[in-house]
Amino acid sequence: MAHHLFTRTGGERPPYRNCRSMTRRNRLGSILLALLLAVLILPPAFSATDKEQEDQAQELFSQGVDALNQNNANLALERFNAALKLDPEFPEAYINRGIALTRLGQSVEAVEDFDKALKLAPKSPEAYYNRALAYSLSGVYDKAVEDYTHALKLSPKDWQIYYNRGNAYLDQGKSAEALKDYDHALKLNPKAPEAYLNRGLAYLDLKKYDQALADADKVLQLNPNFARAQFVRAQALEKLNQKYEAMAAYRVFLNTGNPEKDRDLLQKALQHLKQLEGTDSSQPAKG
Repeated sequence: MAHHLFTRTGGERPPYRNCRSMTRRNRLGSILLALLLAVLILPPAFSATDKEQEDQAQELFSQGVDALNQNNANLALERFNAALKLDPEFPEAYINRGIALTRLGQSVEAVEDFDKALKLAPKSPEAYYNRALAYSLSGVYDKAVEDYTHALKLSPKDWQIYYNRGNAYLDQGKSAEALKDYDHALKLNPKAPEAYLNRGLAYLDLKKYDQALADADKVLQLNPNFARAQFVRAQALEKLNQKYEAMAAYRVFLNTGNPEKDRDLLQKALQHLKQLEGTDSSQPAKG
C-alpha cells in the first residue's frame, strides 16, 4: 500500500559546497516520500587541461546551481549541458543535471546521469542518494532501497537518507523496516516533522494507533500548520473509537488542507467524516 504525503525538507540536494537547498518528499495516502533531490555545490576537480575551458565550465556549472536553487530546472539543464560539453568528466555536473531532469519528470534520463557520475566518482553518497530518489519517483523501490543503503555506508549520519529509505520501504508495504529507518532519522534529527508524520503512517499500518496519534501530535507541536498531520491524527482517533475527536480532526484538515496537493486526502477525509456522522456513537466507522 502506498502513502505519499509529499512535503519535506530534503529530497534532492547538493552533494557539495555548503548549501543544502533541497526538495525531498513526505508521505500520506500513498507515502509522503518524499523526497528532496540535492543540488551540488563544491568546486569539482577538472580534467580539462585548458585553463580557460575549465573556468568557463565552472562558471556554467555555478550558473546551473543558481538556477536549480531558484527552481528553474530548464535553465539549469541548459547550463549543465554546456558545462559538460566543455568538460565531459565533471561528476558534479552530471549529478546536478540529473537533479534538473528529475524535477522535469525525466527520471529515466536522470538515472543515466547519476550512473555517469558514479563511474567518475564511485564514492559519492549524493550520486547514490539522488539516483535512489529518481528510482523512487519511478516506482522502482527495490533499487531505491539498494542505493539508499550504499549512500548510508558513505554517509551514515545523514538523517534524510534514513528518512527516504523508510519511505521506499513504506511504499513496498514493509512498514516494520520503514519504522526502523524513521527511528534512526529521528535520532539524528529529532525536530523533523515529516519523519514523525511518516512514522505515524507506519504505526497506522502496524495497527499501533496510540503511537500513530502521538506522532501526529508531535508533528503539530513542531509545526502547527502541518495540515496533513490532522489527517493522520483523525485516522488514528477513528481507529481508537474516539469518534467525535476524529470528526473534529477531519474537519480541521478539510479546512486547512491544500486543495490541489491534498485533493485525494481531502476526498478521503470527507468520506470518513460523512461515515462517522452517520454512525451511532457506540460504533466505530469502517475503513
